[in-house]
Amino acid sequence: MTDITAIETLAPTRHDERTRGSNQAGLRAHNERAVLTLIRRHGELAKADIARRTGLSPQTASVIMRALEAEHLVLREKPRRGRVGQPSVPMRLNPDGVFSLGVKIGRRSVELVLMDFVGAIRARERRTYAYPKLDAVLDFVAAAAASVVAAIDPELRTRIVGLGVAMPFELWSWADEIDAPATIMDEWRSVDIVGLLGEATGLSVHLANDATAACAAENVFGATRSSDYLYVFVGAFVGGGIVIDGDLVTGRTGNAGALGSMPVPRASGSGEAASGAGFDQLISVASIHVLEKMIADEHGDPLKIWTGDAAWETLGDVLDRWLAIAGRGLAYAIVAASSVYDFECAVIDGGFPPAVRARLVKATEQAMASLKRQGLTPLEIRPGTIGSSAREIGSASLPLFARYLLDHRVLYAEGG
Repeated sequence: MTDITAIETLAPTRHDERTRGSNQAGLRAHNERAVLTLIRRHGELAKADIARRTGLSPQTASVIMRALEAEHLVLREKPRRGRVGQPSVPMRLNPDGVFSLGVKIGRRSVELVLMDFVGAIRARERRTYAYPKLDAVLDFVAAAAASVVAAIDPELRTRIVGLGVAMPFELWSWADEIDAPATIMDEWRSVDIVGLLGEATGLSVHLANDATAACAAENVFGATRSSDYLYVFVGAFVGGGIVIDGDLVTGRTGNAGALGSMPVPRASGSGEAASGAGFDQLISVASIHVLEKMIADEHGDPLKIWTGDAAWETLGDVLDRWLAIAGRGLAYAIVAASSVYDFECAVIDGGFPPAVRARLVKATEQAMASLKRQGLTPLEIRPGTIGSSAREIGSASLPLFARYLLDHRVLYAEGG
């Protein structure tokens, strides 16, 4: 089980506009979302603290807390006595109060998780493949949803509120890079994935870009401890996200942080057909599919790295060379991005073991140290704190934020 704790980012006495309550009639749903959001961010809060932080009256806060407790969304902690006055009773989110499903559809694997109200993964199912076939993915989601739901007691299954989906925009693009038939990948070009998954599961479906979802998971549930950072997720293809002032910046069309398309110097010896001088996209330098090709060039099985962490431990020199190539590409991309906005740090995560992530962070730091950065604000390279499940956790959070919490950091579409 993975239990993720939210990190407090608000000043202790000022009102956050996103969680500011209202005493006007007719806004009970908004006020309840504001209260749940604050409790999620702080871990636990007493009624007086909730009233102070939201701007709600103590009476309104009391009414909301009683309603949330009656709906099993929050739990009472033991009373705590202060120096003066009545003891306070902290409230926390009830892990069993709400559940959601999240599915990550990638170019090499599909994974579905059942997540509770505090971000703990209760069950998961995963399947790897050479490339994503639409019918096979739909069949997997239907079967896996039934399997993971069976992990909780029957009386809790009615509390599953929706399915979140994280998948790359234009999944059909770059088919040649993963040796996928264009006809198979083209099936994704016009499919209504939200509608089909809604029919397969009977749930409302919420859709987000996979890298956006991963960045949202880090921002909402992670421990980066920064409100201004560039986020990189290295999967089969590399992607990213941008967090400014604590908010995930999705951009005009939801494509902000599309780091995979950023031009970087082409790497020689990367396993790509073209090498030497010139530029390429980051996706052709710092993605795991580049490592796959390097493994294949040495007559290994590149798909083994998607089956478990143990396969990474046997890569030896080929992993060393890929880390140097990927780190150099990421260094260029991070420096370029820092010339646009003065991020405090860059966060690197990906679909690999934590030990590989640590080595990639170090390789990126070393490569960045050799680049000219005059006139740029120094920034730190940090490892992500969620790990390879970031996309699934981000996807599973979509239904929770759509229905119960106030957060504008995740761009989603709803259907079903």
